[in-house]
Amino acid sequence: MEKIYTTAAPQAIGPYSQAVAIGNLLFISGQGGINPSNGTVVDGLEAQTEQAIKNIGAILDEAGSDLTKVIKTTCFLTDMRDFKIFNEVYEKYFTEKPARSCVAVKELPLSILCEIEAIASLE
Repeated sequence: MEKIYTTAAPQAIGPYSQAVAIGNLLFISGQGGINPSNGTVVDGLEAQTEQAIKNIGAILDEAGSDLTKVIKTTCFLTDMRDFKIFNEVYEKYFTEKPARSCVAVKELPLSILCEIEAIASLE
């Protein structure tokens, strides 16, 4: 198991790794709309969704992969009424349409509005 870390994505806010590679798979911890350069949460659902995906992209890049190799995402929203807006941003980046789950949760760390975790191929 290899831990993946990049300064181009936010540091973990708990006892976990940004991502872990095992074999030809990369497991990326949930990423939210946190600007990695200053650690602040960006404003609004659209901006948070875009930043979360950019953070995933930075981790993928560090591991030698990219968004086209994402196999599965799990998405968390604090309000399912945001589903349409979330999807509009999401589909611009995940053009290969990986498998996905999307659920509403009561609350997310740092009061972010969405979080995305991903599994990607390293091949």
